[in-house]
Amino acid sequence: MATDWNIGKQKGNGLKRKLENAILVGLIHREFSEEEINEHLDELEFLAHTAGAVTVKRFVQRLDHPDIRTFVGKGKLQEISEYVDSHDIELVIFDEDLSGKQQNNLEKELKIKIVDRSTLILDIFANRAQTAQAKTQVELAQMQYLLPRLRGLWTHLERQRGGIGMRGPGEKEIETDRRIVRDKIAMLKTKLEKIDKQNVTQRKNRGDLIRVALVGYTNAGKSTLMNLLSKSDVFAEDKLFATLDTTVRKVVFERMPFLLSDTVGFIRKLPHHLVESFKSTLDETRESDLILHVIDLSHPQYEDHIQTVESTLRELDCGDKPVIMIFNKIDQYREQYFDQLLDRGTRQDLEDQLMESLSKRYQVPCLFISAKTRENVEQLRQILTEKIRGLYEVRYPYQVKSF
Repeated sequence: MATDWNIGKQKGNGLKRKLENAILVGLIHREFSEEEINEHLDELEFLAHTAGAVTVKRFVQRLDHPDIRTFVGKGKLQEISEYVDSHDIELVIFDEDLSGKQQNNLEKELKIKIVDRSTLILDIFANRAQTAQAKTQVELAQMQYLLPRLRGLWTHLERQRGGIGMRGPGEKEIETDRRIVRDKIAMLKTKLEKIDKQNVTQRKNRGDLIRVALVGYTNAGKSTLMNLLSKSDVFAEDKLFATLDTTVRKVVFERMPFLLSDTVGFIRKLPHHLVESFKSTLDETRESDLILHVIDLSHPQYEDHIQTVESTLRELDCGDKPVIMIFNKIDQYREQYFDQLLDRGTRQDLEDQLMESLSKRYQVPCLFISAKTRENVEQLRQILTEKIRGLYEVRYPYQVKSF
């Protein structure tokens, strides 16, 4: 069911959580090529792992468009059903959003839990949320996701056929549920407005310090970099969405103070209602004076990740802010793409050429670092110091600062 947000959660009274066996389903159609779908499924598998599921097998089909009833065609659905029956599969995860009707039909056919990409992301968010604000935002996104799918989920009570005994109750039940969900959405929005007012007051109390925001694709290394720059202990893990709640730290470089914030990571196909719900959390990004865009250079699709982050920033009205692009995990990049027999000078030439190419393409300051090995982190500190000094000089042109 679309209302089941507890993937991989088993009540065990302190016992180790049981991982659920899952299969992934993707569709190659007009919008995506086979290579892109395989990349999306790699990411979906990482999402499933983060949520507490083990991917056993993948199913991919080529169709002009998703089937309106079951997303995949009859033959592929039969193939999936046979595999589910003959293996210990507890969960089927679809790479795209399903309608309520599709979800209901698939559960009838496969007789196990059906989850789409948005549901999976929402489940991870619900599991990772710690503060009252994050929990409220996730619950609001869940309710907004559920509302348009109620009719499909209530097909067993719908008036599918005319005649005696087939009128009325289903539609009344649907309307009752819709009203409950709408009331819940209104209540959660009111609750978030109160939290937002408290956050605005907190931000005002921080004074007129320059604000720097770390943004990037999920698992790019933002929290690790945050710990290095601020000498704090922000939770960092090699899983998606390790950080949900925005963390703000006061940092001082060369007697020059500024505020550094670590925000939730972005991801492709991020549900729009989730972005809407988390806009208040991303206020730190909107109100920042400088954005540090952290990129996982070792990822084969890092250019797509950059596009995803930039489009999300535009959606948050942050597209015109000054940016420094930090290409993280340069150590892993070398291991993956450089021949071990290359001499040091040749490697440096290749890195210089790549840096020149990236700087020309994105027209912003760029830097290669490794937050893990601390390579070039000191250089980043120097660049950041000069950039913040310049921002203070613009903000206080007539005030002499003893930096």
